[in-house]
Amino acid sequence: MPAFHTGTGQALFSALSYRNTFEVCYNVAMKKTDPAVGLSEQEAAKREKNIIRDESKQSYKSIFLQNTFTFFNLVNFALAALVFLTGTYRNMLFMGVVISNMVIGIVQEIRAKRVLDQLALIHQEKAHVVREGRVRAIPVSEIAQGDIVVLRAGDQISCDGTIVSGGVECSEAMLTGESDAIEKRPDDQVLSGSFVIAGSARMEVDQVGEKTYIAGILKEAKRNKRYPSQLRDSLQKIIKVCTYSIVPLGLLLFGKQYYLYHDSWNEAILGTVAALIGMIPEGLVILTSIALAVSSMKLARRKVLVQELYCIETLARVDVLCCDKTGTLTKGKMKVVGTESFTNEDVVQILANMYTYLSDDNATAQAIRAYVDKKADRKPDSTVPFQSAIKCSKAAFGNTTYICGAYSFIFADPDKDVMKKIDQKAREGKRVLALAREEDGRLTLLALLFLQDILRKDARKILDYFQKQDVQIKIISGDDPLTVAAIAKEAGVAGRFIDMSRVHETDLEELVEQYDIFGRVAPEQKKEMVLALKKKKHTVAMTGDGVNDVMALKEADCSIAMGSGAQAARNTASLVLLKNQFEAMPSILKEGRCVINNIQRTASLFLVKTMFSFFLSALTLFFLSSYPFQPIQLTLVSALAVGLPGFVLTLEPDEKRVKGNFLRTVISRAVPGAVCVTLCVIVTKVIGFFAPMSEEQFSTICTILTGVCELCVLYKTCIPFTPVRKVLWLAMCIVFGCSVVFLKPVFYLAYLPLDLWLAALAEGIAIPYLLFLMYRQIEKRHRKDE
Repeated sequence: MPAFHTGTGQALFSALSYRNTFEVCYNVAMKKTDPAVGLSEQEAAKREKNIIRDESKQSYKSIFLQNTFTFFNLVNFALAALVFLTGTYRNMLFMGVVISNMVIGIVQEIRAKRVLDQLALIHQEKAHVVREGRVRAIPVSEIAQGDIVVLRAGDQISCDGTIVSGGVECSEAMLTGESDAIEKRPDDQVLSGSFVIAGSARMEVDQVGEKTYIAGILKEAKRNKRYPSQLRDSLQKIIKVCTYSIVPLGLLLFGKQYYLYHDSWNEAILGTVAALIGMIPEGLVILTSIALAVSSMKLARRKVLVQELYCIETLARVDVLCCDKTGTLTKGKMKVVGTESFTNEDVVQILANMYTYLSDDNATAQAIRAYVDKKADRKPDSTVPFQSAIKCSKAAFGNTTYICGAYSFIFADPDKDVMKKIDQKAREGKRVLALAREEDGRLTLLALLFLQDILRKDARKILDYFQKQDVQIKIISGDDPLTVAAIAKEAGVAGRFIDMSRVHETDLEELVEQYDIFGRVAPEQKKEMVLALKKKKHTVAMTGDGVNDVMALKEADCSIAMGSGAQAARNTASLVLLKNQFEAMPSILKEGRCVINNIQRTASLFLVKTMFSFFLSALTLFFLSSYPFQPIQLTLVSALAVGLPGFVLTLEPDEKRVKGNFLRTVISRAVPGAVCVTLCVIVTKVIGFFAPMSEEQFSTICTILTGVCELCVLYKTCIPFTPVRKVLWLAMCIVFGCSVVFLKPVFYLAYLPLDLWLAALAEGIAIPYLLFLMYRQIEKRHRKDE
């Protein structure tokens, strides 16, 4: 297996260097196979097969276990079990949120797995091998070491081997990013992941499975990757603080109520559980999961597969987009964009006569056939398909031979003016072919053909959109920097370009900031460029389609692969454009913005409950005789003033640019509501000293005032009001009021005498004014910080 550089401090390698490394490291400790006979079935059965274990794939079992047995879920299941023991089953309604969150995660991951498995099945290749003197087709996973593989145009090489007969033109674009064909003759080594674009040959397999070159790259893709997400990290910080606090708090609360105040087992359990479930922002978790899942489904309708939910958010925060040229910006195909004739001969007819009968099937030949709009009117006497050694194709018609290929190879003494024109076109990103006539030993230049990579539809429009969103564009390719620069200019990126084959590793960090277009980039360099940009505090997205992009995709904050690309790239990427539709990128950005802005706006609703639960737990430990709520009372407030409206608000369109730190913003918005609820409980307890009330009446007043406070926070969240938000807020107020008046037994609410109603009314009137004062102070501080 070829040596593979992975460390930042190791030397970067080029396509040439890893081919040489392969030659040095290659060693086969078994006898050679006869190319005409191949292996016998018995020999093949005993030898190592071409199986690469893909550890990045998850089983259905692992998906279920990872989404079920989380600390968050285990805590909630434990609390539900305690409530179950009390027999008050309606207090277990909070588990609906927990189970929903779990199901969403499982369904999303299974869906992504099925789509990827289907893609792998569609792209599953077969190979033609010689066994016992006969050529037969077998799955690539059944190729054995020492097998003789028949290579034909269009085949993807799935093992490392050596050419033993014939000759082929190979493209290593998937490995190196370079689109130029490489000639392979007997005794030349070929690498897995290459494509045969012309010719035919037989190859003896030297390395299979985990020992192949491509397996070395795939090991980079198998490393577990945790994609960055400010939203996820903020939520996990909140949940971590909450979940690790509830165990000691829960034990203290239960101990105080059961042992000091001698409450019954059921009362102590329900009071403790009510306090603990209030501390866990399970509604915020499910809301985020739903928002991301809905965005994922919207993107799925646009044929975008989301493999990592939080990458939708990450793309909205990206400030550098690294685009691989071949297969991403361009279609990986060529087209004839013009010709220049030097005689009066019908160039199109000549090309039709040649390429109708030539066996060439490379990108150049396909482009010429697409360009020709005439049928052949003559059949050549003989043809010579394209060969790297002569860099041209030939077709003989009697005493006249037409030649199409590289001008400098056809003409031994090239004309300076023609060469100047060719150089000029090369600087414009075009490939130039010469069409010549050979007659009686004399060569005549008939025309020059100008070919160019086909830019993807809307590529310029998409890149222009990202640039307007203050996202830097970096174009990366293994091709000549002049060609890359020309394609980049056509795509609307007209920055400075550099040849990365001449760059030392120590200069990389500065160069990635100074330049926008990079040519002759080795696979390891792509990875190092991404790491260098991240080191400069950039949030980096990377697009790619080849095996050569895998390492960079793995390191990027958000990675996007093409559906027609290499399976390794698809498995590694957080997003897959199933139909190779680059124009879907702005939609992903908009969905990310929508998720962040909406979650940031509504998260404060959920954190109000979390924060006041902590405050009230502390009060209960030191001042109150029991916790002021039962679990189902908090469920009522959470559902009507937090959960349902939060769900509606989170699904609203909002494509504004993301601003501010998520965690700081949501906490500052939640503090006023939490403080207000806590003060209401304290004031109500003080009123109880002057107007005696039962524990049930105390709990009822606290529930009503908490609902009023949360509805006021909802009012603040709905600003600016839209028709939908007006209806939503009024509906929640009406339903909450009706629940308090008509459903008292369901929610364990007590009847209140007039004096207690008046006290509750006075507190309720004071709530909006208190909240207004606190919000105004916070907003002043935010403006001062900005």
